[in-house]
Amino acid sequence: MNRIFAIFLSGFIFGVFIRSFLNFGPAFAGLFLLISVALCLAYFFEGKKRIIIFASILFFSIGLGIFRYDMVAGGKENVFFENNIDKSVSFKGVIVDEPDQREEYTRLIAGAGDIRVLVYAEHYPEFNYGDEVEFKGKVKRPDNFSENFNWPLYLAKDDIFYEMFYPKTRFISSGNGFWLKEILFASKRRFLENISRVIPSPHSALLGGLVVGSKEAMGQDLLNDFRRAGLIHIVVLSGYNVTIVALAMMRVFSFLPQFFGIAFGSIGIILFALLTGASATVIRASIMALLAVLAKTAGRIYSITIALFVAGFLMILHNPRVLVFDSSFQLSFLATVGLIYFSPVLEKRLGFIPEKWNFRELTSATLATQLFVLPFLLYRVGEISIVSLPVNLLVLIFVPMTMLFGFLAGIFGFLGVIFSFPFAWPAYFLLAYELKIVEIASSFHFASIKLILPMWIMFSVYVIYVGIILKLHLSKHILKASDFDIMEDI
Repeated sequence: MNRIFAIFLSGFIFGVFIRSFLNFGPAFAGLFLLISVALCLAYFFEGKKRIIIFASILFFSIGLGIFRYDMVAGGKENVFFENNIDKSVSFKGVIVDEPDQREEYTRLIAGAGDIRVLVYAEHYPEFNYGDEVEFKGKVKRPDNFSENFNWPLYLAKDDIFYEMFYPKTRFISSGNGFWLKEILFASKRRFLENISRVIPSPHSALLGGLVVGSKEAMGQDLLNDFRRAGLIHIVVLSGYNVTIVALAMMRVFSFLPQFFGIAFGSIGIILFALLTGASATVIRASIMALLAVLAKTAGRIYSITIALFVAGFLMILHNPRVLVFDSSFQLSFLATVGLIYFSPVLEKRLGFIPEKWNFRELTSATLATQLFVLPFLLYRVGEISIVSLPVNLLVLIFVPMTMLFGFLAGIFGFLGVIFSFPFAWPAYFLLAYELKIVEIASSFHFASIKLILPMWIMFSVYVIYVGIILKLHLSKHILKASDFDIMEDI
């Protein structure tokens, strides 16, 4: 059953992959489905050989992958916008996602019917999720700004096909979004305000990024320092952060009977994913955490490999474009694969590193993920941080404690500023240490280097990686654990 499951998932993902680049029309999917039927008939009439049925399942799943992509392909062009490209127009739209405040502008995603427009607006007046706003300005189609990054298709995965820069805005009404998201986003704003009242910037900005994925007030210079130091992943709320939150939630509800504890913990994970904007990284980590919860309920041993592919399959099934056109999705999965297959082997070969404070485990996990995402980063970004490994080792060990004190400071801030201070002080000193490490590491002229990797070299490196995995039979080292033991390794 596991083999059939693996063949089906691999075929579906491969079908979506090839359809992301090639479009031969709906008949292309039908061809694979027809071949699958022919192989199925051959299985019954020419002898029941397993290789035939495996091939039938493979072609069937490839056809399904192509067909699923065809269902969302083509775009949702709007006649009104198409007839007014590069012209000044006026339209009413609802803010369908949390506003993304950058240093020079605020990005708003405005929904107009089944069309979404990416709006680059002034910081003021401020708008919130669910607000209906009238926009007046020039509408444009998205343009590519990088040879290795397809910006229009990246936006298309979220049904965004048009952009508008610094339009005139007029507030119409509020409360037009999903009520639960409105409550969560409002709570998130209040939480960040509580933190900023007791912790100064940029420390409060970093804490917002660690706990709820907010990087609004950090500024481009500080974000660039984190990139040069190879630590940007903690600011954008990686799976590491989500795992820490998931573990904390399960422990908070551990005093309840098992069913209720798991139920409340699962709801908490889902609410946290919504609260942080439900990015590809957060969704992947949240799905894996939920699968771990379900495995615990059923009394089954949790396989992180199966969980990873199930999470990927569900996300690709929901939105096939994320496979090729969502960098956060790709980086998240590559990092997790590196952790699953490379980290156990590296840990056995790092016996000279002490195990105290899980330092050897942290070193092997960091090195494994860095090695596995490196070819993709060099192809996509063209920059590598030389100081990434030591910086991660110096900082990551303190991140859980920082998140704990920062979270408590924000929560107790709802009762009053005075209640936040006992937690704000240790959070501030930890944040100051982490920022100092980043400042020192990014100040070196050799902290990062530019190196662009061609696509064929990137794929060649990953072929080598796969060969190494197969040669070492790393399937024997797949991390398995009951309950949440596996999550502590992520």
